[in-house]
Amino acid sequence: MLDTLTFLLEKLFLLAHIKLSSLLPPLTARCDRDAASPPAAAPPLRFRRGDLLEVPRTLFTHFGIYLGDGRVAHLIPDVLPALTGDARRVQEMVTNARLLLGVLSKRASVRVDSVEDFAYAAGILLNATDRAAPRAPLPAEEVARRAERLVGSVAYSLLWNNCEHFVTHCRYGAARSPQSDQFCEWLKSLIRDQRSVALAALLGLATMACLGVSAGTALPGVLLPFTLWMAS
Repeated sequence: MLDTLTFLLEKLFLLAHIKLSSLLPPLTARCDRDAASPPAAAPPLRFRRGDLLEVPRTLFTHFGIYLGDGRVAHLIPDVLPALTGDARRVQEMVTNARLLLGVLSKRASVRVDSVEDFAYAAGILLNATDRAAPRAPLPAEEVARRAERLVGSVAYSLLWNNCEHFVTHCRYGAARSPQSDQFCEWLKSLIRDQRSVALAALLGLATMACLGVSAGTALPGVLLPFTLWMAS
């Protein structure tokens, strides 16, 4: 069942990415971890304490704050801190199952990992967000201390409290996520599209034709197209 949910979630993200690519500047990669390739060594000495690191994935970009000594603080969905207080188990590398359950349960942790585990065989971009940030970065030591103070279990939201919100709060003093903003813009364009209303109506009619007319089929079949029509 968990593998099926993982597959469906990845397909949903892929469809959103394809639509976004045609409407908005392309996103650079995937949210928080891809277990396809083994970690590869990355030299930590080129980074300075307080630097903002970002790792391109498949659909989104994952972000972290460099703390020095080859360590990176980053926010990642993880259900385990909500289930156990065993620090040793929590500190183990987050699996895809833990990540998915963290997304669904809206739980995450700000954790400190090595640069190699954070990058997970991907290239790292250094302070690239500074070019488009509306505010100048805070002093490097303040950035790192903000990240260290937040280490531990936190609430998670894919749109409102993700890894990008964490690093922008630490580095610029204001939490924001351009990736989430782009996704919301795509969602609004989808709702405004008149074809979405027609598709929802056709699905509602097909459901009633296959399952029969009842409160359980007629109400969603009418309410969803009506809601989309009013919102468009």
